[in-house]
Amino acid sequence: MRSGQTILAVVLALTGLAVASVWAPDRSVESLKPRWAPAPSRFITLDGAAVHYRDEGPRDDPQPLLLLHGSAASLHTWEGWTAALHDERRVIRLDLPGFGLTGPFQDGASSLARTLGVIERLLDTLGAPRVIVAGNSLGGLYAWQLAVRSPTRVAGLILVDPAGYPSQATSVPVGFKVAALPGMRYVASQVLPRRVIESSVRNVYGDPSKVTPELVDRYYELTLREGNRRAFTQRPRTGGGGSTNRGGGLDTLQIATIRAPTLILWGELDRLIPPSNAARFARDIPGCRVVRFPTLGHVPHEEDPVASLAPVREFLGTIPR
Repeated sequence: MRSGQTILAVVLALTGLAVASVWAPDRSVESLKPRWAPAPSRFITLDGAAVHYRDEGPRDDPQPLLLLHGSAASLHTWEGWTAALHDERRVIRLDLPGFGLTGPFQDGASSLARTLGVIERLLDTLGAPRVIVAGNSLGGLYAWQLAVRSPTRVAGLILVDPAGYPSQATSVPVGFKVAALPGMRYVASQVLPRRVIESSVRNVYGDPSKVTPELVDRYYELTLREGNRRAFTQRPRTGGGGSTNRGGGLDTLQIATIRAPTLILWGELDRLIPPSNAARFARDIPGCRVVRFPTLGHVPHEEDPVASLAPVREFLGTIPR
């Protein structure tokens, strides 16, 4: 009897230790701000979302660069581009609702149109009526949707491995898989092994050895922002957010209405949204240019800011200011 009780006690203790090692409740925005929102970060409440944004560079730039990150990322993903450009261009970036320090809308309701509305209101507030928009993955979807919805706002379009067309992923980050499992909403809001985040980030890099502990820290801690995990598990999978990118009911015929000068960037080692989609965008957007990066993955702007920014600089030079 004592032997059985001892074994049970050991099992319970090991189970407790295992749970404790992955127990990760939500963290408050205030607790995350010191590390992830130093100057020039600012916050503004728009449509019930406390939007975290940064606005850097010369204020007299008539056509600022607006940077929109992808799913589960944050404005920090554009750090390399911003550092290289902000001395000569005004650069605006934000944590989209549901991600980063912005977190979900207060009422929990979200839609593509609502997020686009927040982006437009932010631009109006900052006095930036006309911008060049760059977006990666989900942010690329918002970018081309903005060009469709408000063409007079968009002087140029830079799509970096953008979502949009229905497609089949060849490999999906484990974090996306977990979020899609039925009944995972409560569990995912309380438990988060750091290795899940590390594996997910490595999955979207062409060269996983570039994924540093500091990079994993950023993705991990911002995922823990209160409400983000719940919002992520509730978000419809729209082009790049799940194992199958079925388009989420999007009208991709709208892409052919885009007339803004457009640059398409794609990592050839992208396993989440296939590089073949670059040709589809090129087919539908008149006169757009496509640049592929043979060694990069789904986030070429983050994985190699120098290489990915070179064609961007050239493209920016072709747009009258």
